[in-house]
Amino acid sequence: MKILVTGSSGTIGTRLCEKLLARGDAVIGFDWLENKWNEDVQNITTLLDMRDEEAVKAVHVDADILIHLAANARVYELVEHPDRARDNFLTTFNALEFARANNIKRFMFASSRESYGNTGVEKYTEDLVRVHNCESPYTASKVGGEALVEAYRRCYGIDQITFRFSNVYGMYDDSVRVVPLFIRLARKNEPMVIFGKDKCLDFTYIDDTVSGIIAGIDTFETAKNDTYNLATGEGTTIIKLAEDIRKLCGSDSKITLGASRTGEVIRYIADISKARKKLGYEPKTTFDEGVTKAVEWYLTNTK
Repeated sequence: MKILVTGSSGTIGTRLCEKLLARGDAVIGFDWLENKWNEDVQNITTLLDMRDEEAVKAVHVDADILIHLAANARVYELVEHPDRARDNFLTTFNALEFARANNIKRFMFASSRESYGNTGVEKYTEDLVRVHNCESPYTASKVGGEALVEAYRRCYGIDQITFRFSNVYGMYDDSVRVVPLFIRLARKNEPMVIFGKDKCLDFTYIDDTVSGIIAGIDTFETAKNDTYNLATGEGTTIIKLAEDIRKLCGSDSKITLGASRTGEVIRYIADISKARKKLGYEPKTTFDEGVTKAVEWYLTNTK
């Protein structure tokens, strides 16, 4: 299998490429940044800005499938800087055009649980995305991306699988996402601020997310042209996350509560029954196990 991964230097991209290389797949990565986590992944990564249409047109790749992970993924940062949502639209368009120009007939798109918005259902099934529930420019970039992927299927015969990820954490992430941010703050005994005291989300350990993507690759012909939630199917409050990280780090950090921020989803628990049925997906890492592994990794590998 020849697999092209955009965003190969990112958190999910790095771990996915590691796993694919380990099982013997031929992997090519595209990213605008070098991979600082893994030399083997860096060696298969071509530096390419997916926003640059002419640069993308100049590259030609023979691949069986394109997995499009590249994106600006911090929800509130895209509220503050909506041009980064524009980047997401553009990179998705250019990735699809690249697939069309290079006759790549299988495409995977990384969408998000943000697509569901704040509707208050107990568990979210894949049919519940609505345009009028868009909470942020980031959400719009993912809903719009899903629509564009479907349009390329209908117009150009590019079969697709769309994954909706949910709060992926575990390793290879030194951003200001909540898990690495809280770990950094806890190590310094600095306050951890929770934006929304009732916020409850479906945290997914990175290896479970990657196993879902690989399951999609392996079952593509029977699973294609559909959308799948990749999560755990269980909710965890941000308060519990902060308390657990503080304990695991032996920290004296104070946990403070603030108002929920514009554009953010307050509560999300995924229904993963479709992914279980059609992909054979089964998350194996509980929240407590995952957070422990994450803290251990960050304490060993970051400052």
